[in-house]
Amino acid sequence: MRTDTGQVFKLEDYRPSDYLIPETNLDFRLSPQATVVTAILTVERREGISKSAPLVLDGDGLTLKRVEIDGKTVRPADLLASPDQLTLLKPPAARRFQLRIETELAPASNEALMGLYRSNNVYCTQCEAEGFRRITYFLDRPDILSVYTVRIEASRDEAPLLLSNGNPVENGDLADGWHYASWHDPFPKPSYLFALVAGNLGQVADSFVTMSGRKVELGIYVEPGKDALAGYAMDALKRSMQWDEEAFGREYDLDVFNIVAVSDFNMGAMENKGLNIFNDKYVLADQETATDADFANIEAIIAHEYFHNWTGNRITCRDWFQLCLKEGLTVFRDHEFSADQRSRAVKRIAEVRTLRAHQFPEDQGPLAHPVRPRRYREINNFYTATVYEKGSEVVRMIRTILGAEVFRAGMDLYFERHDGEAATIEDFIKVFEEASGRDLSQFALWYHQAGTPNLTVSSTHNPAAQEFTLEIEQSVPPTPSESRKRLMHIPLAFGLIGAGGKPVEYDRVEGASVEGGVIHIRKRRHMVRFSGVAERPAVSLNRGFSAPVTLSVEQKAADQFFLARHDSDAFSRWQAFNTLLTDALIAAFRQILGGKQPDFAPRLTDLAGVIASDETLEPAYRALALALPGDADIARDIGKNIDPDAVHTARHALALAIGTANGEAFSGLYDSLADKNAFSPDAASAGRRALRNILLDYLSLLPGGAALAAGHFQSATNMTDRAAALAVLAHRHHGSSEAKKALAAFEKTYASDPLVMDKWFQIQASVPGPQAVDTVRSLTAHPGFSMGNPNRVRSLIGTFSSANQTGFHRPDGEGYRFLAQTVLEVEKRNPQVAARLATALRSWRSLEPGRQAKAREALVSIANTENLSADLRDIVERTLA
Repeated sequence: MRTDTGQVFKLEDYRPSDYLIPETNLDFRLSPQATVVTAILTVERREGISKSAPLVLDGDGLTLKRVEIDGKTVRPADLLASPDQLTLLKPPAARRFQLRIETELAPASNEALMGLYRSNNVYCTQCEAEGFRRITYFLDRPDILSVYTVRIEASRDEAPLLLSNGNPVENGDLADGWHYASWHDPFPKPSYLFALVAGNLGQVADSFVTMSGRKVELGIYVEPGKDALAGYAMDALKRSMQWDEEAFGREYDLDVFNIVAVSDFNMGAMENKGLNIFNDKYVLADQETATDADFANIEAIIAHEYFHNWTGNRITCRDWFQLCLKEGLTVFRDHEFSADQRSRAVKRIAEVRTLRAHQFPEDQGPLAHPVRPRRYREINNFYTATVYEKGSEVVRMIRTILGAEVFRAGMDLYFERHDGEAATIEDFIKVFEEASGRDLSQFALWYHQAGTPNLTVSSTHNPAAQEFTLEIEQSVPPTPSESRKRLMHIPLAFGLIGAGGKPVEYDRVEGASVEGGVIHIRKRRHMVRFSGVAERPAVSLNRGFSAPVTLSVEQKAADQFFLARHDSDAFSRWQAFNTLLTDALIAAFRQILGGKQPDFAPRLTDLAGVIASDETLEPAYRALALALPGDADIARDIGKNIDPDAVHTARHALALAIGTANGEAFSGLYDSLADKNAFSPDAASAGRRALRNILLDYLSLLPGGAALAAGHFQSATNMTDRAAALAVLAHRHHGSSEAKKALAAFEKTYASDPLVMDKWFQIQASVPGPQAVDTVRSLTAHPGFSMGNPNRVRSLIGTFSSANQTGFHRPDGEGYRFLAQTVLEVEKRNPQVAARLATALRSWRSLEPGRQAKAREALVSIANTENLSADLRDIVERTLA
């Protein structure tokens, strides 16, 4: 584990390396405590570089055994060697030479899960972002593209399966029960995409015929005995391959495509060329062990990693500042895939909820950074919602501005021009400028400027002149290191809605560029005047969430109710109802702080019943509409001086009011949605289950609710219904006999399945109330929990600190102290996971003063700890700044 060096990397300091490594040959002789890695590197000096320029290679905790150049041992006086760097002081005068480096590793002792590690008897690698330097000394940076040939040797008993990138070349037996396999990847790639897996794994095999007629062998490798759980992942892979051909014209390029599922993995998955490595959470699924959300996540993440083959692998990023070039773009692609596979409207709402829950707080807090950061101290801390989710929204805005046809032409040009290159954001923007003939320099600020823009909107209607006017003003709040903001190009999709929900026609528009239902906001203030509008319309803004902005709209409540019933844009209809709910919750929060009982307008609770029963809306959509904004969502919109207990009380009161007002209708609809057919993970079936389970949550608040939820739990025939009922019992009826029995029954049934037990940990970690800290602390001693497994840590500690607002933010600060202690314990093994846990305190300044002070104490206690990793110190110091 590297401790913090204090070094800050800046975008403006980038320069090409003095040397290239066009060919890399790796030889692994695997052993748990003494793996020997022999790297034979073809090194080439760039044109114009002095022959005396030293060659400086990256390392991280390496044990060097031997160094040779062109077959001759390098004299000690001619090199500087440390565990973290190897410098050849006098490279050969020849422009190209061969460098042989031998290192020794201890994979079984590698608890950081970066580089080459061994877990559950499986050797595995994770090299993104800078893990390859933990395997051998190398120019470990994305712009060094090399053709890799890999030979792996291992005991056949220990590791009958030997996998690496590319295509298989040969395999065979060796002496003493050992064997070998060789792999070759003909496509140059950066070191972060190198992969190796060796162990005893079961295989699910299939094949796919590409659009040019080539047959690709597909394999998904899982722990022995779990083969049946990989069927859905294989189906998702084949659908992804076909979709990418149809939607983007991208064909797979190797003879094989392999996926390996492992149980100890820092990330969700990794797109290594031809050998994707997955957290098994995102591969293994059946109706007994996986929820509908699990199936949807598997589909999306399988697609995401596969789509990286072109947006990330064939075209990679020049440096880590360009991370969004592969991640934001690929998130956009996987969102589009999921929208086509499922419901576009439902998927869009889910995307926006995720963005607002994770990226908006990032933009509003001390960890704010542009989609393309300008500086970093630890790159692992920039795998963020801003890079991924906001990065995706920026790509979506390009399509909105240019239109689908021109956007596709720009993407085609990008693939043609930059295939095999390490590209930049400037390269990406330029292809769309050339394809469209437009100047996108102002739009490019979305990549370079942090913060969430706000649009303040007011409207007036002049019946005599038949004019409807919108006044729009944009602003971007200051963020750390950026107090002055430049004006953005914001594509604001809109609609004017008249009686009965029909669109309002207008003769002409003045004052701004309006194209195809989109107002292009480029100045600080715009006045947009629509002529020929006889009746005052309701205005629907940011339709489809055309831009990741916040809106401050002077709008009558009657208009919001009208739009919630009649808006033809599915997203905006949901948004109108969600805004009504949020406004009611904030008002209730203030009533509670003032010592009053919250009250809610009957027309709001009645509208919930109307939406629930509207069969013109798909069930999944109705389920999303009925899901109240979460505690953290409400807190984010309140902004400051947050009392999480009052927020939670307000939310509970509104849920009770909606359930009470619609009890009979909800009960009848709940009964009608009972699934009489065999389980299917398809979107329509999942939507019906989602609606039934949200109705169960409301009904559980009424008399007899505990018995209803207990019956739902006992009769469940799939994990979606079983887990939903368990959550209702644990959250709504904490401590009841029904809740205790259900938790015990679930544990007894699934104690031997770690992924299912993660759900058990999550449900208990998120139970609101002051007892949560003690519950979570006691669960860390549970036999099924391990501080060394990222999934277990995220399910228990991560859920508690991010999803349990009342428990984590306990007024006495015990939740913060517990997190600080746990973060320091996890950091000893895995700095990356520890740093991500610490981000739970990023919004500490928005709390009321008492909690603020205790949260700061916890952060300071971490910051004052000696020898912190670069990962954790970076997060804590930026959070405190």
